[in-house]
Amino acid sequence: MSDNRPAGVERRSFDGDERLATHGEPVYGEPTDGEWRAWNPNRSKLGAMLELGMDTGLEGGETVLYLGAASGTTVSHVADFAGPTYAVEFAARPARDLLEAAKSRDRLFPLLKDARKPETYAHVVESDVDVIVQDVATRGQARVALENRRFLADDGRLLLAVKARSEDVTREPSAVYDDVREELSEGYEFVETRGLEEYHTDHLGIVAQPL
Repeated sequence: MSDNRPAGVERRSFDGDERLATHGEPVYGEPTDGEWRAWNPNRSKLGAMLELGMDTGLEGGETVLYLGAASGTTVSHVADFAGPTYAVEFAARPARDLLEAAKSRDRLFPLLKDARKPETYAHVVESDVDVIVQDVATRGQARVALENRRFLADDGRLLLAVKARSEDVTREPSAVYDDVREELSEGYEFVETRGLEEYHTDHLGIVAQPL
């Protein structure tokens, strides 16, 4: 495990187990230590990327566009240490939980939108965001990242968790990853890629910068 982590993310002991933690109201029943809440890497791809020491470039205070926010498990941690955090989620049911998580986080802005259609929220999300975090369970994950590149600052970063089974359940994950990387290279250069199997089966973590 690495301590390469942004400001606002600490390592704290929860029942004798040292884990990453952020300062904020609990969201998904995670262990707490005072006002610190454990960040479970088994329930968060970005948490797994940080635990594995990937070069996310996160320092704290960034403006973030989060694609695939679901019920707010990970994006709530992000909003604990980042700046303005735009959370895009298409499904109404998890979006209700996301809205609840946002009540105690004035930097978290839920958007009930489809990440495949960035034009529907372009009037809300500011341009030149520092980071795009993407965790969408759909086909065309590279295309989603390319379509949302318009929001990313020239020196910004894409933190992408590729779910192989969402692309094609019949193919080997390694072949899926190759295709995603090839398509993604149309608009991004890679900083680091790493399998997340220690925490998430058939997932690849990608850190990239816009070309």
